[in-house]
Amino acid sequence: MQSEPSVPLRLALVGMSGAGKTFWTKKLATAGWTAISCDDRIEEQLASRLAAGGHSGTSGVAAWMGWPDSAKYAEREAQYLEEEIHTLGGALTSLEHKPEKPLVLDTTGSVIYTGNNLLLRLRRRMTVVYLAASTEEQQLLIERYLSDPKPVLWRGAFQPRRGESPKETVARCYPTLMAARRQGYEALAHCTLQVSELRDPAFDVAVFLSKIRSQLERGR
Repeated sequence: MQSEPSVPLRLALVGMSGAGKTFWTKKLATAGWTAISCDDRIEEQLASRLAAGGHSGTSGVAAWMGWPDSAKYAEREAQYLEEEIHTLGGALTSLEHKPEKPLVLDTTGSVIYTGNNLLLRLRRRMTVVYLAASTEEQQLLIERYLSDPKPVLWRGAFQPRRGESPKETVARCYPTLMAARRQGYEALAHCTLQVSELRDPAFDVAVFLSKIRSQLERGR
């Protein structure tokens, strides 16, 4: 995808669940930025469907979707993606009406499945920052997902083998999902920050923004 990035006052954070998108969105919000959480907005759109099953919150969305081998998963995966497309489109429309409004957008890990039209709009209107995990950190993300599942669109990457439990299949197939998504994140992003360096206690909001600006300057 080719386009010029916007000024880094409108950041869209992308990456796998657990990479730190929400953490840095909250840090920027504390520093005075307007923050939009796609997870929260999708949850609001699904609220009535979640309540019918006694679910709420992000973990409730994951419970409502179920494990990827459950009978209703494919249908609910499609419903989730529909709401994600609606959420991202609404956020971009709002931004386009107020082009100078500074904000940070906390996307979901599945943002790359929302379609080329929306992704091109996202890349034109915002500076897309990919929070990239190393191989070692990816194992930690897998463990976090197994212990505290978040909504995940598998898009066919969940391929069970005979005799495997669902959790065993997740542990085996999650790296395949991450590898496929990494290509999408890299193509979408204007700049990349490594999750390992973001965990440094000295890495505050000022350093975070400085790293982004430095990469954007080198790319011009």
